[in-house]
Amino acid sequence: MEHPGTFVTTPTEGPRVIELTQGQEMVLATEDGRPLTRIRLGIGWDKNPTAGAIGTGAPDIDLDATAVQFASGQLFDIAFYNNLKTRDGSVEHLGDNLTGRGDGDDEALVVDLPRVHGPVDTIVLLVSSYQGHTLEWINNAYCRLVDEDEVEVARYTLTGGVPHTGLALAAITRDGDRWKLRAIGEGIAVKVPTESIEALRPFL
Repeated sequence: MEHPGTFVTTPTEGPRVIELTQGQEMVLATEDGRPLTRIRLGIGWDKNPTAGAIGTGAPDIDLDATAVQFASGQLFDIAFYNNLKTRDGSVEHLGDNLTGRGDGDDEALVVDLPRVHGPVDTIVLLVSSYQGHTLEWINNAYCRLVDEDEVEVARYTLTGGVPHTGLALAAITRDGDRWKLRAIGEGIAVKVPTESIEALRPFL
């Protein structure tokens, strides 16, 4: 299994940077221990101008951010470009970007943690390539978590090509009255978010 990057957590004060590697966890809480209530998952990417056959140029790459809710291992709901909000209202997709052009986050999902339906215990976050390009076709790809105060609390950066059409980024899991983030960072053979369910089960 490839490990193409790391999550980096940066405190708001002080120079220390903590890298959260695959399989490790972080509690979704403020520095003084209060549980985070609303987080945003932002992803960004640029096309790799050298990808593809010589002389053809690289096409625009359409990556899609998706959040999949599970309850005791069973699918509960999914938020993605064709279903912008889960039926419990806790996860909202903020709109589809077809090219990755422009600065800042190209796509984003907002998760209102207190609104997550009681039986839901895991939310898996992923990106996938609708057109079937592998993630070797992109540059400068990242995923970041931002809290309700717009403070970035974690970032995942792709540091190498991933020969898959999808990437399981992280799982948010319920832990009593709090939630934890577990870094995954593994490629999966997924193009369409609704076909991701079985590919995500190993990460529950």
